[in-house]
Amino acid sequence: MFGYALSIICACVLFFGIAPARAQTWPSKPVRIVTPGGPGGGFDTSARIIAEKLGPLLGQSVVVENRPGGGTLIGTDAVLKAPADGYSLLIGGLSNIALNVGLYKNLPYDPLKDFVPIGLTVSWSFTLVARKDLPQQNLRELVAYAKAHPGELTYASTGNGTGQHVAMAVTAQLAGVKLQHIPYRTAAAAYQDILGGRIDLMFDNASTAMTLVNDGRVKALAVSSAKRQAIHPDVPTVMETGVAPLDMDTWFGIFVRADTPPPIIATLREAMAKLSNDPAVADIVNRTGGNVYHLTVQETEALVRRDVERWTKLLREAEITAD
Repeated sequence: MFGYALSIICACVLFFGIAPARAQTWPSKPVRIVTPGGPGGGFDTSARIIAEKLGPLLGQSVVVENRPGGGTLIGTDAVLKAPADGYSLLIGGLSNIALNVGLYKNLPYDPLKDFVPIGLTVSWSFTLVARKDLPQQNLRELVAYAKAHPGELTYASTGNGTGQHVAMAVTAQLAGVKLQHIPYRTAAAAYQDILGGRIDLMFDNASTAMTLVNDGRVKALAVSSAKRQAIHPDVPTVMETGVAPLDMDTWFGIFVRADTPPPIIATLREAMAKLSNDPAVADIVNRTGGNVYHLTVQETEALVRRDVERWTKLLREAEITAD
C-alpha cells in the first residue's frame, strides 16, 4: 500500500512539474500576431511596429497575419478560437475591444472576460480627410451643407463597427446631420475611391492619413482628439469647430485569450514593457503622429475597462449599431 501511494505521489509531482517546464520553453516556434484589419490601417501599423521589436525579445520570429472583415470580428474571433498557448496574439484596439460591445447586440465574445491585455503600446487620433476637390473647406461648412442636403455626402470606413465608422457616425449624430456610410474591407481600398473622387470623406487613423495629407492628395478638416496633433498643427479638433463635442483617440496593444497560462502572460508582459520603453519604438511612433504608452498592468486594465463602459453607454444612447 505504501509503495502504491508513493507511486501516485511521484506521478502527481511529475505531472504538475511538466506545466511549468512547458511554459519555460515558450516560445519554441514562431509567434503570430493576428490583426483584424487589412494592410495600411492602424491595426496593421501597430502590429508591424510590435512584431519587429517583439521577435528579438522573445527569441523567436513574430509574424503578422491580417484577418480583415466583419468590422474586426473575423480576426478577433480567430484568436478566440485558436489554442490558448501564447502562439496566437491579438492586436486589440479601441474598435474590437471597446466599441464592439456597444455596437453589436450579440457580440460573439466578451472582451473583458475572454481576453486579457498584455500591454497597450500606442495611441493615435483620427484625422477627418476629404477628397481634395470637395467644395467645403472646413468642418463647419461641411455640416452646413449636409444639413441642407441630407444623405448626399458619403464617408468611407474599413467596415461597420470600426473606429473610422464610429468616429464619423458619432460626429454626424452629435452634429445633427445624415451622411451615407460606405464600408470597405481595407483602408487602401477606401482611399482608392477617395482619391478617385467617388467618396467624399473618411475619419482615418492619423498615421495612415498623414502622408496623403502632407502630399496634398486629400485635405484634413479636423482631428478627433481633445487636443491638436503635432503632425497637423493647423488642423482644428472637432470640438474646436463647435459642431460636436467629440473626444476620441484610438489605442492598440497585444491581447491574449484569458485562459493562456500565467507564465506565458508574464513573459509577454515583461517583453512588451521593454518594447514600450525602447527609444527606437518611441521614435517610430512619434514620426507617425502617435503616442507611446507606459502603463502598469493595473493602469492598462483600468483604461480598457473605462473605455468599454464609456463607449458602450455613448453608442447605445446614440443608437449607433453595426448590425
